[in-house]
Amino acid sequence: MQIYRTLFAGIVAVIILSVQPANGEATQTQTGTHLITLGTRGGPIPAKDRAQSSNLLVVNGTYYLIDAGDGVLRRLTQAGANFRQIGHVFITHCHDDHTAGLGALMSVAWDFQRHDPIAVYGPPGTVALVKGAIQYFTVNAEIRWAEGRRTPLADVFVGHDVAPGLIYQDQNIKVTAVENTHFHIPEGSPYYGKYKSYAYRFQTPDRVIVFTGDTGPSDAVTELAKNADTLVSEVGSSEDVKQVLIQNGTWQGMTPEQQAAFMRHVVEEHLTPDEVGKMAAHARVKTVVLTHLLPTVNEHDDYQRYVPEVKKFFSGTVVVARDLMAF
Repeated sequence: MQIYRTLFAGIVAVIILSVQPANGEATQTQTGTHLITLGTRGGPIPAKDRAQSSNLLVVNGTYYLIDAGDGVLRRLTQAGANFRQIGHVFITHCHDDHTAGLGALMSVAWDFQRHDPIAVYGPPGTVALVKGAIQYFTVNAEIRWAEGRRTPLADVFVGHDVAPGLIYQDQNIKVTAVENTHFHIPEGSPYYGKYKSYAYRFQTPDRVIVFTGDTGPSDAVTELAKNADTLVSEVGSSEDVKQVLIQNGTWQGMTPEQQAAFMRHVVEEHLTPDEVGKMAAHARVKTVVLTHLLPTVNEHDDYQRYVPEVKKFFSGTVVVARDLMAF
């Protein structure tokens, strides 16, 4: 299958030459910025061909993980990345399709003698998420302790609830977060105002890459993406998701109120291809990578039909991501 690899060689313009499955080359490269789409499935329904949401940035040989959905540990291994070197994780929001693989990643890194802290950054709830993962793997850790492991789990795994703005900076990256429109928790709910969903802008020495996370149309995300080299955007169709739920019987088991609430969530809190195109055009980005692909009744859907829909509004390059594509 012919795909595209994006190469940035010290130039401002983005030239898409080809995109190839990650085979370890990008993860071993010591200079420059490389993006690997580890998991491209959106939503909690499992897929045969796609892991759940996760992306890896490799900047001058250092790993930065963005989300950690189910399957992330296997995809890191397939990409040729050493999971023990994951020291920085950025969670866009705490839905399980973005976090279900985090505990396994942390626990196995600990099993294999990780001593340096793994810092997990994200919106409110991230600290609780990490503490929950520690609790979940405590029994394993106590057994390993008897086998000779002597580093407490809590010394290795550290969660950070961060507010929008500059949330992290080192010699390789500067990370800025904004709140997006994925959550509309109603007033009166005990969780109103408690949880947030973020989009992230990663500025490296040679590239700017923005991850929308899960979001509906958002002026804040559009502003965050201004002049970015790459916009990694979620995309999907509410009608496609509805047909999947009808096919698997979930829809029929929902009340009319639940059905209406679900459709409102998918329509208002996710992006259609048209909306991605408008956002990318307004932000004047160079390349759009479509990921977090919501399920359809076609288990092997390639989603290529989304490309012309995005390009109705956006004149730049549009790539539909698959797992383990390198840019």
